[in-house]
Amino acid sequence: MRLSGKTALITGGAGGLGACQARLFATEGAAVAIADLAADRASSLAREIEASGGRAAAVCLDVSCERSWAHAVAAAVKSVGPPTVLVQNAGIYARDPIAEATVELWDRVMAVNARGIFLGTRAVAPVMADAGGGSIVNVSSTAGIIGSRISAAYNPSKAAVRVFTKSTALQYARSNIRANSIHPGPVKTDMLDQVYPSAEVMAEREAELPLGRFASPLDVAYAALFLASDESSYMTGAEVVLDGGLTAQ
Repeated sequence: MRLSGKTALITGGAGGLGACQARLFATEGAAVAIADLAADRASSLAREIEASGGRAAAVCLDVSCERSWAHAVAAAVKSVGPPTVLVQNAGIYARDPIAEATVELWDRVMAVNARGIFLGTRAVAPVMADAGGGSIVNVSSTAGIIGSRISAAYNPSKAAVRVFTKSTALQYARSNIRANSIHPGPVKTDMLDQVYPSAEVMAEREAELPLGRFASPLDVAYAALFLASDESSYMTGAEVVLDGGLTAQ
């Protein structure tokens, strides 16, 4: 098993990318703390994983709140052990262009997508270092690499994740903590419905991708699995782009 002996705390773990990662990580031997505001869904997934022979626990977490992070990490340590893997998926999307975006919208997107990554890293890294080190995997986006014609806050928030990950890699390397970012293009989750205004537009955009399809949550989960495992032991401060060739054009 590729994650045998590891403990993973996964944010946004109750659905979408996070739920797929939680199932895969548990199958590969990790104990999993499923961190999400959707406590009922997180608990249901934890029970599902345990019924399948894995080890999991649900943890309530608002990633934008410093106090919530402190409680969540303590709960994770108590239930499944000190995290040696942190996967930060939690994020929100907003389409509002610059001329229409409000300060409140900007602050809300940044609070979840950027501040949440900072708070999570700061809360988990000391515990991870005390446990001997580990791997931090931050889920950014191709939006963190390129600009947008329709969004004011989302792309900058994901760009912040990209560079913050590099700083994390440098600052915690001597603590045996690696940090890398994943940059998916469009992924078939509920969030995709917010990105494309109609099924017709969605189909057109999918056909335009060089590989001819959107990513699946499992595509992203396998990348996270690689970065969480010892197979990537010499990889830190790097970016894994999963976009079907989108940014190669």
